[in-house]
Amino acid sequence: MNAGHELVEQVYAAKTDTEAADSLIRRYMGFIRAETAKYIHRAPVEGQDEELSIVLLAFYEAILGYEKNRGAFLSYASRGIRSRIIDYYRKEKKHAKVTSLHEPVQDDGNETWKINQLENPENEIEKSHHTSATRDEIQEYEKKLQEFGISFSDVADNCPRQERTLQACRRVLSAARENPGLLDELLRTKKLPMAALSEISKTDKKTMERHRKYLVAVLLAFTNGYEIIRGHLYHLTGNRENSDT
Repeated sequence: MNAGHELVEQVYAAKTDTEAADSLIRRYMGFIRAETAKYIHRAPVEGQDEELSIVLLAFYEAILGYEKNRGAFLSYASRGIRSRIIDYYRKEKKHAKVTSLHEPVQDDGNETWKINQLENPENEIEKSHHTSATRDEIQEYEKKLQEFGISFSDVADNCPRQERTLQACRRVLSAARENPGLLDELLRTKKLPMAALSEISKTDKKTMERHRKYLVAVLLAFTNGYEIIRGHLYHLTGNRENSDT
């Protein structure tokens, strides 16, 4: 078996096995750090460079979303990482302090300005000095999911794939958020209040049961205020194009 086929098998195993996913991430930390270095132009420092956390999450997302027809896995992962980093810099641009936007930086030997670099949506080298909030949020959220017997791979596998199913799930989520008592019940019993949500949202219980883990995961994200996680959950949902089973 050649190295490419072996990696594909490892990725597929990691989709449903969290230990296999952790092992694969550890095995490719060199790749992850190298990808991070492309955007900050130096070796990343754990706990200091937010980009490293972003790349780690993007690599894990690549594991969950990869299919054989999408080409070589590492190339696929690299594209996903690039997209995540660009999204991150766009978000940071919106929240950057005015004073920091006028600090000079070096660009091919010429002095330029951060605000000019950030105006380019394809920019991939702007440094961030924010804390490791993303990494901390992911770890906290993973622990919360485990309390409900759910893993990240469960959530990815359980995402609705058809538009009509996605709309049905959104009705359920809206119903739950508009009725705080149902959210309290979810947290107290660790069970999705199927009957009440089905009646309020006019959604079939079978549909809810098929996507129960996804619904619980998103509701937990809203309940605990995981803003970054919510964005990633919807990103995963929007990229699932196959038919529901």
